[in-house]
Amino acid sequence: MKNQQIFPGIILIGFGAYFFLQQAGITLFPQIFTWPTLMIIAGIAFLGQGYIAKDYEAILPGVILTGFGLNFHTANQFAIFQNQNGFFIFVIALGLLLRYQKTHTGLFQTVLFLFLAIFLLFYDKLAGYLGVIQTKAETGWKFWPAILIAAGVFLLYKKKK
Repeated sequence: MKNQQIFPGIILIGFGAYFFLQQAGITLFPQIFTWPTLMIIAGIAFLGQGYIAKDYEAILPGVILTGFGLNFHTANQFAIFQNQNGFFIFVIALGLLLRYQKTHTGLFQTVLFLFLAIFLLFYDKLAGYLGVIQTKAETGWKFWPAILIAAGVFLLYKKKK
């Protein structure tokens, strides 16, 4: 039986500290009293549930909430956060990788998301390197979202052995 007190305990401590600092007027960082901070607190609670209580399925939502919250806080300060799609998929891939590290399941999905994230994050540079090839393959390249949809449908209906 997994310890179910970790998640609500961290949530209560985190939200309590957040609202105490807000009421007291204590500002540690500019822009701390926004909804992304609440996402980060919830993500940390999930990570605590995942690692402290050994409920490894909580790692993925923990990484996603923490990563997205950090992204929303720092989107204007760092260039890597400017490519939202690639970064969001990278955060999901990181969550899958950390969960895989503990459960040893989902390696295919982890690698798939990681390659997709790297592709989206560095698409502009790849397009510059491929120059001539890109112009010839431009028509077919417009259909890459359909390839993602087909891969998702395949994974949903693939029979397990």
